[in-house]
Amino acid sequence: MTTADQLQVILDGLEVGYERVGDGEFLVPLRGDNKLVTNMLLTVAESALIVEAFFMRRPDDNLDEVYAFLLRRNLRTFGVHFAVDKLGDIYLTGRLPLPAVNAADIDTLLGAVIAAADECFNPAISLGFAAAIRSEKAWRDKNGLDDTNLAPFLRPTE
Repeated sequence: MTTADQLQVILDGLEVGYERVGDGEFLVPLRGDNKLVTNMLLTVAESALIVEAFFMRRPDDNLDEVYAFLLRRNLRTFGVHFAVDKLGDIYLTGRLPLPAVNAADIDTLLGAVIAAADECFNPAISLGFAAAIRSEKAWRDKNGLDDTNLAPFLRPTE
């Protein structure tokens, strides 16, 4: 049995929804409370299982603060870490040695991705898009529209 087939059996056993999108590639949508869906791509490479999950696009505001916040969060992650691509977009990435592809480690990895994404989403959005959030709140207030769903993204001073 190939590692890709083994991974498919593991994902089936964990009852995780996924789509096999290529030879050795699995797209796994992870549901959260704050970041509603984090799409994780698992790719079986020659010597490792590669994990990639888009977290958020490049922040418009407070870039250094957002990156510093996520770097500090990297100190507590298991199997994955926050990373930035050449455009400044933020991902969760990681590598798992192929011998570690077993149900327990995959389950832990899935949990680590959703925990990091879900716990960091609201603070990162609050910092990274502060001006847009303030502008949206002001517009809704001016037009008498509900702004309840903005509350998680408003910083305490706002």
